[in-house]
Amino acid sequence: MPTALITGATAGLGAAFARRLAGDGFSLVLVARDEARLAEVADRLKLRYGVNVEVLGADLATEEGLTRVESRLRDGVDLLVNNAGFGHPGSFPTVPVEDEVRMLKLHCEAVLRLTLAALPGMRERDRGAVINVASVAAFFTRGTYSASKAWVVNFSESAAAEIGHPRIRVMALCPGFVRTEFHQRAGMDASTIPGFLWLEADDVVNAAMRDLALRRTVSVPDLRYKAIVAVGRFVPRGVVAAVSGRLGRR
Repeated sequence: MPTALITGATAGLGAAFARRLAGDGFSLVLVARDEARLAEVADRLKLRYGVNVEVLGADLATEEGLTRVESRLRDGVDLLVNNAGFGHPGSFPTVPVEDEVRMLKLHCEAVLRLTLAALPGMRERDRGAVINVASVAAFFTRGTYSASKAWVVNFSESAAAEIGHPRIRVMALCPGFVRTEFHQRAGMDASTIPGFLWLEADDVVNAAMRDLALRRTVSVPDLRYKAIVAVGRFVPRGVVAAVSGRLGRR
């Protein structure tokens, strides 16, 4: 039975990945800061799907938390989903530097280190995959969040190219607005986002798993967001920056 380790697994995309992979027969290792909530999620998954579920409480923005998860990954997993992340309600440069550094540690350093910890075991078993959850924001300019997610996309594409192994895949997942706790927990007002732009977490995960099977290195779920990203790539960067900044202040 293959094993998947999912960070940020108690809600949103992380929980949707857990449900999908449990249904596919994976044993799960669920990582999040809230150990009590992790235990509840694990119990529900075991009851519904009859799979093995291991919980690992860890704050990946800390050295202790990163080290704990790195150690577990070195024991071997078949799929790593780097999903943990958060957003700021404020805009650059008003966000405290401590919060900005925490975001970079979680979105960039944790993704780098956990991917590196997982790869040796995948090479040894001659198979494996890493899904790094980025965002459509990676293709636009919106403070440290979009900058960090742009790094995730570039890192994933670079890693996929440099690993050069036909049975080890690395993919960046770039969803748009997803109905999760993300905006509420970040203290963001999502009421101005048009209803037609919202995606369901389970649909995003299904699209990601399909794109992973198709060996894509960047997955943008939904035709609406594919079109938005395509347009953004042809518009001059100065115009994109101006529009992104104006929208960010609304």
